Amino acid sequence: MSSSSATTSRFPVRVFGGPTALFDYGGLRFLTDPTFDGPGDYGRPGRPGLTKTAPSTTTPDGLGHIDVVLLSHDEHPDNLDTSGRALLADVPLTLTTPGGGERLSESLGKKVRGLADWESIALDRPGGGTITVTGVPALHGPGPREAVEAVTGQVVGFVLTGEGLPTVYVSGDNASLDAVRETADRFAPVHTAILFAGAPRFPNLFDNQLIVLSSAQAAEAAHILDADRVVPVHYDSWAHFTEGRDDLAAAFTAAGLADRLDWGREH
Repeated sequence: MSSSSATTSRFPVRVFGGPTALFDYGGLRFLTDPTFDGPGDYGRPGRPGLTKTAPSTTTPDGLGHIDVVLLSHDEHPDNLDTSGRALLADVPLTLTTPGGGERLSESLGKKVRGLADWESIALDRPGGGTITVTGVPALHGPGPREAVEAVTGQVVGFVLTGEGLPTVYVSGDNASLDAVRETADRFAPVHTAILFAGAPRFPNLFDNQLIVLSSAQAAEAAHILDADRVVPVHYDSWAHFTEGRDDLAAAFTAAGLADRLDWGREH
């Protein structure tokens, strides 16, 4: 681990339920996968039904100014819902998948940009300097990319870096530890890993295999990334998440990493 005070200081991450988290980094405010609609049934014809079981712990009005939304993908309502889409109109920049960038540009214009794997964008910091956001691989299910994306669509993760700043990894809806290893090869050690977990499964998708990390896999991802801190998201508030907070705590305890967990509720 880095011993620099600049890279080991813990900046607050606030988690609001589902995949939605807020953090201040390098003078900018970042929000992941905005979901604020109320409990109920969601989905589209031909897609598995999704049931939201608990409300967000905040509202879009309660967030304050957001500089950048890190949107792992735009096609599923448990990652971008109606109120989340409305919020994007008021955000200067949304970063997402290449396909999502094309779809959302119809309403957002130049305020959205898709990032391919390893593609980066430099964001100006208020006090000078830049933050680099790099798109990193993510797969929303098991198997080769072509087969997974044909069913669940593109997903992108993100790595944030900057001079004197800690390295931050946002996994997105990723089920692939190989994708985590590819990211770690370029960026580890990671200071803060915002890991999407919850072990979601559907009987009619990929023979009920995982489409996002399980709790044990999240702990393995933390080890691969050599992460100082892990902020779990995407493990509550939806019925298709099969593992919750207790499972995550048990898995990280079994891996000897319990002290790395930050639930994002105390700030």
